[in-house]
Amino acid sequence: MSNTQITAKTPAGTGTVNVTVTGPTGTSTQSVPFAYTTVATPVLTSLSPTSGPAAGGNTVTINGTSLTGATSVKFGLNSATILTNTTTQITVTTPAGTGTTNVTVTTPGGTSNTLPYTYVTTPTPVLTSLSPTSGPTSGGNTVTINGTNLTGATQVLFGPNPATILTNTTTQITVTTPAGTGTTNVTVTTPGGTSNTLPYTYVTTPVPMISSLSPTAGPTSGGNTVTINGTNLSEATLVKFGLNSAAILTNTATQITVTAPAGPPSSVNVTITTPGGISNPLPYFYIAAPTVADLSPHLGPATGTNTVTVFGSNLTLTSAVSFGGNPATAINVISDSQLTVTAPAGSGTVVVTVTTPGGTSTAATGNPYYTYLGAPVLTSLNPSMARTPAVTRWCWAAPI
Repeated sequence: MSNTQITAKTPAGTGTVNVTVTGPTGTSTQSVPFAYTTVATPVLTSLSPTSGPAAGGNTVTINGTSLTGATSVKFGLNSATILTNTTTQITVTTPAGTGTTNVTVTTPGGTSNTLPYTYVTTPTPVLTSLSPTSGPTSGGNTVTINGTNLTGATQVLFGPNPATILTNTTTQITVTTPAGTGTTNVTVTTPGGTSNTLPYTYVTTPVPMISSLSPTAGPTSGGNTVTINGTNLSEATLVKFGLNSAAILTNTATQITVTAPAGPPSSVNVTITTPGGISNPLPYFYIAAPTVADLSPHLGPATGTNTVTVFGSNLTLTSAVSFGGNPATAINVISDSQLTVTAPAGSGTVVVTVTTPGGTSTAATGNPYYTYLGAPVLTSLNPSMARTPAVTRWCWAAPI
């Protein structure tokens, strides 16, 4: 209060009244009207939903009129948490409760009529089976849990460790297992409680071992199929050629087939990763494709059988030499840049190619062309005959 201002709390009243102030010098005489406004009592028309779990915690929308400024929403004797509030709608989080109870809203205008809300007892989840019932100690595999009343699962535990829930229906849950050891109990928790237990066994997976590769070498472009033999190869998650991953085609406990990735000319280690760990390495050789730069000679008989020297590069591992599709024989590798072969029979001019684990050469560089020459054929003689020269006989007599 000051000489020019007073703050006061209004008494109850109705209609419009005059406000006066009385002090030591008297009572004010000015006309200062104050109107009492009647605040409408809140009216509820509907709830959505009209039922929920006994544990509470679900969201309910309350529709009606004159709901502005709600100070309390009660489900029976228990207060709900008000989330939003407009003149025609309130949303709340339900408290816990049982049975059917009355919902009311209180505002400055009073307390509303009641609407019924039913607490539903959620049945406890029941587990009937797991598939599979065992897995690696590292976890990460998918397990299907079958049962009843599984809807709304909030947690799946493998012993003390939570699994990652992937799918959830009323009769089935799929999860990704956590890491663990030994045999542990699996439980599912829903709003209805925690289920019975089912056993799950963590199995120590043996480390994979590689015994052989076939082939042990291939082209730098990759793309060829490599068979890897060994033990404990099941469930391979990764096959690497050096730093590069191969595409897994087939996988059993003793054999894996893969498509080799590309790599530079070099030797790399092949390894396999399974839930049991990383295998021992085996070497795989990337071989550059061979080239044919020249031949000696470039000509030969159509019948073949002559020796031809092939000059080029990356010829050491030559497995085949072709003359226009016909295989040469007697391959003799002299060095990485030279070999000799016995030419096959053929005709015309053909391309000579060399095949190694690195691939087959092309005619893109050098002079890999070889021409077959037919044997000479006589068609006529000119002249076809000749005169035999005459012989003159001489007689010589001795002088007398």
